[in-house]
Amino acid sequence: MIRLSGLRKHYRVHKRPPGLKAALKSLFKREYEIVKAVDGIDFSISPGERVGFLGPNGAGKTTTLKMASGLLHPTSGEVTVDGHTPQKRENEFLKKIMLVMGQKQQLMWDLPPADTYELNRAIYDVPRADFTKRLKELTELLELGELVTKPTRQLSLGERMKCELAGALIHGPKVLFLDEPTIGLDVSMQVAMRDFIRRYNEEHGATLILTSHYMDDVAALCPRVIVIDKGALSFDGKLEDLVTQVRPEKRLTLRFSAPVSREQVAELGTIVKHEPAQAVLLVKQSAMNAAVAKALATLPVQDLNVENPPLEEVMSELFSRSRAAREVA
Repeated sequence: MIRLSGLRKHYRVHKRPPGLKAALKSLFKREYEIVKAVDGIDFSISPGERVGFLGPNGAGKTTTLKMASGLLHPTSGEVTVDGHTPQKRENEFLKKIMLVMGQKQQLMWDLPPADTYELNRAIYDVPRADFTKRLKELTELLELGELVTKPTRQLSLGERMKCELAGALIHGPKVLFLDEPTIGLDVSMQVAMRDFIRRYNEEHGATLILTSHYMDDVAALCPRVIVIDKGALSFDGKLEDLVTQVRPEKRLTLRFSAPVSREQVAELGTIVKHEPAQAVLLVKQSAMNAAVAKALATLPVQDLNVENPPLEEVMSELFSRSRAAREVA
């Protein structure tokens, strides 16, 4: 459904120091530098996949999505979406996709979202019956209620994001590019949004690329993740493989019924956090059974929990390794 081959986007950026003298000099002689927003990315996504597209700020995620949706032309390389070349912006292609950006909006500022929905229906030539049915379903699921009749400028960020997603799905796109779709939503609405996105993917077979700094979004929706840093690919594979590769240890949390010293738990693994009534340890997977057995036999364990390290820590470690590798190179 989506294929990127050697995709690059480089910008020639004017660079000068601050000050009046430098400003005057730049009128006659300018110095430029090449900024590599995306620098040779290769990957493909099959129909119906849900893929997390991750990276730190400035990694090139949004630039890549803009090239895949036809908003930007690549400097070099190829990108195809369902057999179309996005930068040609063919009508048939535009009817198949939708790009939702948490920092941008399609809703008209002084008009209610309902007017934007009607405009989208006309633009995409959606039959009236399909439009009414789809909008009713979206309104109920996203709990829009009277929000669709209020001017957009009166909506909070979270309310606006709900209305944005509803508008993006009016024409039933086959490919969804979601850039921070849950930004500004409260916890309960984030869960509802994830459930809705998953259901839409499963019922319609839509292909989904999601960028988000909320790792809960990625863990709940994306079995596969693609990670980029400084415009280059760092990882492409299953989310669980990424966790195992970067942090092969498990996190063991122990709660005690009586105070336990740091020395007593130090033998079980690497201490992340210690309090008299609780300890958090990193333990190698191969040593986990022995560590749990020893803890139960020698310590006043009231409760224990074994889990993977938080995904935020995994991503931070991966980015640190990528930067270190670049510095060495």
